[in-house]
Amino acid sequence: MPLDFGASRHGSDMGPSAIRLAGIRDGITGLGHKVVRHGSPPSLPPQEYADPGDPRAKYLAPIVSACSALAREVREGADSSQFPLVLGGDHSVALGSLAGMGAAARAAGARLGVLYVDAHGDFNTPETSPSGNIHGQCLAASCGFGLPALVDLYEPGRKVDPRNVCFVGTRDLDPGERELMRGAGVTVFSMSEIDRRGFPDVLHSVADFFREHSDWVHVSFDMDVLDPMFAPGTGIPLPAGLTNREALLLMEEMAATGLVRSADIVEVNPVLDVRNQTAVLAAALARRLLGEKIW
Repeated sequence: MPLDFGASRHGSDMGPSAIRLAGIRDGITGLGHKVVRHGSPPSLPPQEYADPGDPRAKYLAPIVSACSALAREVREGADSSQFPLVLGGDHSVALGSLAGMGAAARAAGARLGVLYVDAHGDFNTPETSPSGNIHGQCLAASCGFGLPALVDLYEPGRKVDPRNVCFVGTRDLDPGERELMRGAGVTVFSMSEIDRRGFPDVLHSVADFFREHSDWVHVSFDMDVLDPMFAPGTGIPLPAGLTNREALLLMEEMAATGLVRSADIVEVNPVLDVRNQTAVLAAALARRLLGEKIW
């Protein structure tokens, strides 16, 4: 999903290609999985020639169009018992992934949970967003808060109950979105919480959360949750993030729950990367989530 309209810093549209070059397809098939479809659902115009429109929600029209197309693809895959794995692009692609998975879960009578692994909350609305970038509003809209065009994308209403959303690795929240998150009832394991409790203890709590709150889990992994030492090629790098070992272990433990049905891996920006190491790590994370183990 080579969509980078949702962010100020561009280049993540090349992220899917970088992850493919890092060998993700061979890694997936080497685990015994079959890749049944691949490619980009939407036809996206060059961002440089598009009109940003409303400064409170920039590039709303192309994002809604692209994510609606993605939602249809994800829904079709989920309905066919496939595992939709979406490669971004900026994190606004989660609008499409969660719309498709939310519709599929409702049709199946399943509770959808979301593991949101991100340095940021992405829980702004046009009223609270300092930038107007939609990648910072995508999860709020998926939970029913914000612009109707985003909340009602693909199907009317929220796509996931915020009480079934769990954050890991959060360390940069805007004041308005923090208050909205508290009121919505999401669960947050910030970097401070990880430092206080230790990562293994947090992992147990995350697994217990999803066993209690969901039948299906969608993992949305933003590479900026990692410390820039391990993932320099991402749009908003922040110090003091997860290590590569912690992130790989998190994916392995989520796979062990048996609940994960779909995933996004987003915000790989090759323009900022060093020898494609961020894309290589993204491919490794996907393999762990799909069942790879060291022993």
